[in-house]
Amino acid sequence: MIGDDPYTLGLFDTAGQEDYDRLRPLSYPQTDVFLVCFSVTSPASFENVKEKWFPEVHHHCPGVPCLIVGTQIDLRDDPQVLEKLARQKQRPVTSEQGERLARELGAVKYVECSALTQKGLKNVFDEAIVAALEPPVVKKKNKCIIL
Repeated sequence: MIGDDPYTLGLFDTAGQEDYDRLRPLSYPQTDVFLVCFSVTSPASFENVKEKWFPEVHHHCPGVPCLIVGTQIDLRDDPQVLEKLARQKQRPVTSEQGERLARELGAVKYVECSALTQKGLKNVFDEAIVAALEPPVVKKKNKCIIL
């Protein structure tokens, strides 16, 4: 619910493996909003937002609002996770990095959550509903048509 208004969401969690690259876009038509997710404990998944997921979504569904969602925030300060990342000379993705990427890619918003602790989870879906109800205005480019 947002305010006093109830909303129903239909969610599709699509496979990210390369084997599904041709099949996955078949689930995209009639999508009102995309939640492009990555784990804050995986810099590689963060990079995939920019290199794979945003280009794919915008190719198949231009103009559909997208939110970038950082997941597993409960593990951002976990000593074992930090140690593992440090061995690879990496760190968890920060909120600031997520917000910067959202601005760079033109995402509606950057939000974070933890499914384990439920922190930020309701906000993710509230923001998705708001984005679907108020899609961004797509600026039309000046074009010259020659017949």
